[in-house]
This record gives sequence, structure tokens and C-alpha cells, in this order.
Amino acid sequence: MKPLNEMKLNFPSRSANEGFARAVVAAFVSQLDPAVDELADIRTAVSEAVTNCIVHAYPDTIGTIYLSARLYEDGRIVIKIRDKGCGIADVRQAMEPLFTTGGEERSGLGFSVMESFTDRLRVSSRKGKGTSVVLEKYIAPRESAQNGAKPS
Repeated sequence: MKPLNEMKLNFPSRSANEGFARAVVAAFVSQLDPAVDELADIRTAVSEAVTNCIVHAYPDTIGTIYLSARLYEDGRIVIKIRDKGCGIADVRQAMEPLFTTGGEERSGLGFSVMESFTDRLRVSSRKGKGTSVVLEKYIAPRESAQNGAKPS
């Protein structure tokens, strides 16, 4: 299925850019007229994915984070957050709740949070090559849109 709209954004892995990425995705997704809770879910999942890049992919350096988003006619949003950082040796282990390589200050719940706020989560990684996180979320059609009314 061809996307209705798509966008791409690259930015440095600085912590200040986590909020920026979250805001950009929220603004882009607003085209589908999501409910407040749907938008909050997307913002939270994006925040977690970008934070993982900042903290884990590029722990001792500033690298590039690649973000893309696609909107589909069926209300599906596909967001991909990718890095070319250190990669994850064991994705299955990394996705276990409470597992972290980030020290005592990290909770190890990033992937669990992403999974709970999206309809589908896919993670692929190659040690030394980077990681790709794909978040999918379906936005329920609003009643006004179903009745042919234009959203305000």
C-alpha cells in the first residue's frame, strides 16, 4: 500500500533533540486527527526510541539519528528510528523488561514502553552497524470523519 504522506528527518544524537523528534512526529501525525491519548502514545514511543539511540547507540559520541514516518489510508502510522551506532548483540535479551546496558540510572523498560504504546514493534540490529526500530500504530477514525464531516 502506498503511503498518503511521508517525511524523513536526520538529527544529531543530542538529548535536546529527543523533544524535537517527538514534536515533529506529533505534528506530522496530526494530519490523521488522532485523539489526545493516541497522540500521547505515539509521542511516548518515539521518545523512548530516540532516547535509546542517544544513550545506547552512541554512548561516548554524537552520531546521527534517522527518523522517518509514513501515514496510510487505513489509519496506520509507521515510524522508523534508526542509528548507525554500536548495535545490539542480543535483541531478544535487550527487549526483556528491566534489562539494560545503561548502568544503574537506566530502568531497562524502553522497549516494553514502546511495545505497550504501539500496535506493533519491530527491532533489528547488527553489532557494530546500528539498530532499527519500527513502530506501528493505528489511528481510529473519528466519528466526525466517518460521517463525512471535515475535522475542525
